[in-house]
Amino acid sequence: MDYVNLGRSGLQVSPLCLGTMNFGPLTTEEDSFAIMDRAHELGINFFDTANVYGWKLGEGITEQIIGRWFAQGGGRREKTVIATKLNGRMSDWPNDQKLSALNIRKACDASLKRLQTDYIDIYQAHHIDRDTPFDEFWEAMEILRQQGKIVYVGSSNFAGWHIAKAQESAARRNFTGLISEQSHYNLLTRTVELEVLPACEDYGLGVIPWSPLAGGLLGGVLRKIDKGRSASDNVVKQLEKHRDKIERYETFCDELNEDPAYVALAWLLKQRAVTAPIIGPRTLEQLEGSMRTLEIELDEAALARLDEIFPGHRTAPEDYAW
Repeated sequence: MDYVNLGRSGLQVSPLCLGTMNFGPLTTEEDSFAIMDRAHELGINFFDTANVYGWKLGEGITEQIIGRWFAQGGGRREKTVIATKLNGRMSDWPNDQKLSALNIRKACDASLKRLQTDYIDIYQAHHIDRDTPFDEFWEAMEILRQQGKIVYVGSSNFAGWHIAKAQESAARRNFTGLISEQSHYNLLTRTVELEVLPACEDYGLGVIPWSPLAGGLLGGVLRKIDKGRSASDNVVKQLEKHRDKIERYETFCDELNEDPAYVALAWLLKQRAVTAPIIGPRTLEQLEGSMRTLEIELDEAALARLDEIFPGHRTAPEDYAW
C-alpha cells in the first residue's frame, strides 16, 4: 500500500477510505468485524464513520460496532486513522445537534465513549451550521485538541466559500484549521469542481469523496439488472434519467476490460485535491474487489473519454463567464 498525506497535513492515510455506514443497518456486527480486519490486512488504515450512522436516534450504532472491534485489541485502534462526524440530530432536544460549542463538547465525549477510545484522529463537521459563527466552532475545537480528545479537524458538505471562511477564521486564531473536506463527488456529480475543489487545493485540504459510485449507478448497474439482480426504486429512476451515459460508460469499461466500479474510483484518484474516495463495502468480496482500483492506470485518452461521457466543470467563474 502506498500511503498518501491527507491534504497539507503530515497524516499518512491509505488512498481508499473504508466507509462504515452499512455497519449495523445492512452488515452484521460479525461481518463488520471481518471487513475491518481484512481492511487492515490489505493495508487500509483510514476508516470513516459518523455519530448518526445506524439511523436509530441517539444510539450511534455504527460507532458502537467500531468501538467493540477496537476493544478486541491487537493494535486495531493504533493502526487505524478514525474519522467521525457530528452535526446530525442525536435527540429531540435542541442542543443535541449542529455545531454549537455545547454540542461539540457533548458529541465528542459521546463518540469517544461509543468508539472506546480516548482520541479521535479527524473530527469532522458533517454539514455547515449557518447559526454558529466560526469563532465559536474553532474555540470549541481548540479546547478538544488541548484536551487531547481530537488531533485534526475536517469538514463535510461545505461550500467553497464556507471552506474559505473557516480557514481565514482559523488563521486569525493561529489554529491549523481544516485538513480535509468530505464531498459528494463522482463522474455523474461534479458540481464541486466549480469552487469546492479549487478552495481545497488552495488551502491544502485533502478531499474525501463520498458516494463515489453514485449510489450504484457507476458500479455496473446495467449488467446487474440484465442478470436479474434487483435495484432500488431510486436507482431505477436515476438509471432512466442517465441511461445513455451509463450505457456508454459501461461499454467503455468493457473496452478497458475493467469493472465499472473500479474505473469510477480510479478516475477520482486522478482528480485535483482528492486523497481517498470512500468505499462502503457490505461484504468481504466487495472490499477485496475494490483493491483493483489501485492497479488501474487511466491515461490521458481514457480520462478525455470519461470527460466526454460525463462532462465536468472548469473552475468558477471561467466555467460560466469569460
